[in-house]
Formats: sequence, C-alpha cells, structure tokens
Amino acid sequence: MAILNPERSEIHQILNKAKRIAVVGLSDNPERTSYQISERMQQEGYTIIPVNPRVDEVLGEKAVASLAEIEGRIDIVDIFRRSEFLPELAKEFDQIDADVFWAQSGVANEEAYNFLKEKGHTVIMDRCIMVEYLLSGKG
Repeated sequence: MAILNPERSEIHQILNKAKRIAVVGLSDNPERTSYQISERMQQEGYTIIPVNPRVDEVLGEKAVASLAEIEGRIDIVDIFRRSEFLPELAKEFDQIDADVFWAQSGVANEEAYNFLKEKGHTVIMDRCIMVEYLLSGKG
C-alpha cells in the first residue's frame, strides 16, 4: 500500500483542532530544525511536549523520554527521527491516547504507515507541520 496523506483541507482541520503536540526527537539546540519548528508552533499557541531521553527541558517544557510517559491526551505526535525508527514509534503511538501520527518532511516508512492505518489511526508522513500550518492561512 502506498502512503496517502489526508487531503490538505483535512490536515488544516487537524491543525485547527489540535492544542497539544508531542515532538519526538526535539532537540534543545536552537540551530536544529526540530527546535525552530517547535518554537514557532509554540508561539502560535500550541503546547509542545518534548520527547527526547537525552534532554531535560526544551522551550521551557519538561522533556519526557518516551510517548508512554506523557500524561493526558495528545492531539499530534510530530516526529523528527529518521524513517527507520518509524515502525517502533508507530507501535508506541498505538499504545497511547493520541489522534495523529505525523512524520516530518523527508520522513516516511511504509511498514509504519500500514500498521497505523490498519489500526484506524490518522497518519501524515513526509510533510512539515509548520509549512502545513502556514498554508492553512493561520500563520
């Protein structure tokens, strides 16, 4: 099965509804893309939850080591990890209360996609959340 993202209008609805974004692989280095995009999304009003076992805090938010450590509902899990890590992250995602599995630009994995779609999850791959946010006319 090929990877098919939702229509852009559905992606915009997802972003309009979302409040909490867990960012897997969020770096505490301001030069990194994950930091810059997460900082912008935070400035736009989203709550950012850093998911990275190597950092204590990013953007003023306490980091967690894994998705399982997050308390409460997550609207979007935004992933800044290499594509080969997606199958493992998909299994972790399936065990938590989250709406959308989102892999950033350049990140996609058909095995993870198929697993999540079979479980009925919304999946977006190889798309930048900030670009989609700006295209929605909100930014």
